[in-house]
Amino acid sequence: MSYSQKLLACATAVRSVLPDPQRPGRVLSAVDKIEKTTALDPALMRLRRAVKSVPIGEDLRDVMHGRWLGHPVHPLLVQVPIGTWVSAAVLDLVPGKRYTAGLLVGTGLVAALPAAVTGWVDWAEMRKPQMRVGVVHAAANSVAVGCYAASLFARLRGRSLRGRAWGYAGLAAVGAGGALGGHLAYRQAAAVNHAEDISVRTEPGWHPLGAAADFPVGEAVRRTVGDVPVVVVRESGGAVHALADRCSHMAGPLSEGKVSDGCVRCPWHGSVFRLTDGWNVGGPATSPQPAFETRNVDGRVEARLNQ
Repeated sequence: MSYSQKLLACATAVRSVLPDPQRPGRVLSAVDKIEKTTALDPALMRLRRAVKSVPIGEDLRDVMHGRWLGHPVHPLLVQVPIGTWVSAAVLDLVPGKRYTAGLLVGTGLVAALPAAVTGWVDWAEMRKPQMRVGVVHAAANSVAVGCYAASLFARLRGRSLRGRAWGYAGLAAVGAGGALGGHLAYRQAAAVNHAEDISVRTEPGWHPLGAAADFPVGEAVRRTVGDVPVVVVRESGGAVHALADRCSHMAGPLSEGKVSDGCVRCPWHGSVFRLTDGWNVGGPATSPQPAFETRNVDGRVEARLNQ
């Protein structure tokens, strides 16, 4: 094969990976296939039950979800192993930095454990298409951990060339895993706030919800404020509360949830929101629910978004 033919073949290979103006490229097509593949769903459901059955308690599970932080902890924790491993790859190119590179590889291995644990806790609360991509994401990262463990072992035995080779293999695997993680977050909207747009979708001012007598005491009822679905609950004392109906965690319908102790529980994943202000008192939701102010005008309830 001539030099020009090799260049042409290389350019063709690159073009096959990049997106086409008329259709997705091979990378996106492959990930789309993962989203739609149902063959492993029974195994995924068993794995999900196993993760959720680990007896760590709801409070610790909420900590791992990131309710205290206001957003998921997992993306924060993964910065440490990725950062140390990328730094090790750079130092492996610099003469005399073998010990420092090995130290970074070991640090990344230690930091990978809490990052993986929080990732699995989040994964168990996802929808099936997200779970399918998520398990491949986890598999790629597991391969990376294996490669870096082999890299550290080789370095400790003085086989620096083999250690560097394993390190670069691990970097390729963690890069693939990171790309799938980005797909989960930005294409599939996993672990993002699904109620964030309420403030821009809700028209200002007061909106009618209906007659106060139409709302049964202590039960969740679905109404709309303009085009925005809300869940409305009337208390025994006559006070009426309204929250955005789509759960901030995965857009579950709160109007189909149970009302108890001044809170409403999402029927999909069990997030609990306080009716008075929408505060997420229980995860997996990490963001509060947009709340609406209500008033009674001649026996009819009106609502407007709290600013």
